[in-house]
Amino acid sequence: MITTTNLKASWNAFQKSNPKTRIRDAAKELGCSEAQLVATSVGDGTTLLTGDFRELLKEMGSLGHVMALTRNEHVVHERKGVYENISFRGHVGLVLGSDIDLRLFVGDWTFGFAVEANERRSLQFFNSFGEAAHKIYLTEKSDLDAYHLLVKKYKAPEQLQELTVKPSEKSIAETDELPEIDRAQFQQEWLSLKDTHDFFGLLKKYQLSRKQALRLAPEGYAYRIDPGKFKDLFDQASERQVPIMVFVSNPNCIQIHTGPIEKIFVMGPWLNIMDPEFNLHLRTDAIDEAWVVRKPSEAGIVTGIELIDRQGIMFNQYFGKRKPGIPELPEWTDLVASATSAL
Repeated sequence: MITTTNLKASWNAFQKSNPKTRIRDAAKELGCSEAQLVATSVGDGTTLLTGDFRELLKEMGSLGHVMALTRNEHVVHERKGVYENISFRGHVGLVLGSDIDLRLFVGDWTFGFAVEANERRSLQFFNSFGEAAHKIYLTEKSDLDAYHLLVKKYKAPEQLQELTVKPSEKSIAETDELPEIDRAQFQQEWLSLKDTHDFFGLLKKYQLSRKQALRLAPEGYAYRIDPGKFKDLFDQASERQVPIMVFVSNPNCIQIHTGPIEKIFVMGPWLNIMDPEFNLHLRTDAIDEAWVVRKPSEAGIVTGIELIDRQGIMFNQYFGKRKPGIPELPEWTDLVASATSAL
């Protein structure tokens, strides 16, 4: 049985033996959640937060320049900037700044912490499974006084080190078996889309997973590409200065970067973008399938690249820079055509 005392001791010993291991990976090794590891330092550099996290998030602009971090199992997205134009409708929130662009699904944001470690300060949020939903790191330009005011305002009356989290759900890998549907009708509805966001409703209507839908797509609207081509794609985007959109999602948050990319390099299985205001770390060996996907909209075709893991989960998307109602950049479609080829 995991107790706070033995978990704290195990975590301290683990850190001494594995100083470079990320806390998310350490949690797996120790058989607990990341949130439980963070909680072991409550009262020693970490403050447990409470209250309506929507209200806290509405105040993020007071911190000024920060770094927003959203990740899933295979990719980490870090974007610096200011939280602007923050709004909520129920448990769904938007942050629509020129730099930080988020879709927030806070219904399961269960735990929050202010963490001060290794000379870094951050606000970290986790879901009921103890998995990271979203993190906000202060930079040298941040307003430290505003940070301390927020921590004081949302500090939990009881600073508990022990958390009760739900057991993690085991995901079952998809098979390639396709369901019996009216394929012609499905394809016609795909071709009749007016908004790319309506694609989710189409999947729900036909009870299709992402992988199944792509395999049933109209001719020329979805095709697989070699995941090994991604370094070429990034390099050409950098060389041609084509502004792109990079989406990284988990069940609780979607984070988007829009703009050009510059510095790209590979380290082991990780493909990295390391620009001053935007970093991406993509684990290429997690890509089971990579697809070019074309969806109609009122402004014309929208071309995206989607990465799917071995469980059938779509975890990363790329588009050319665009705004709703505006046609996509021809430079982006040219780039996709030249840097990728169908399998």
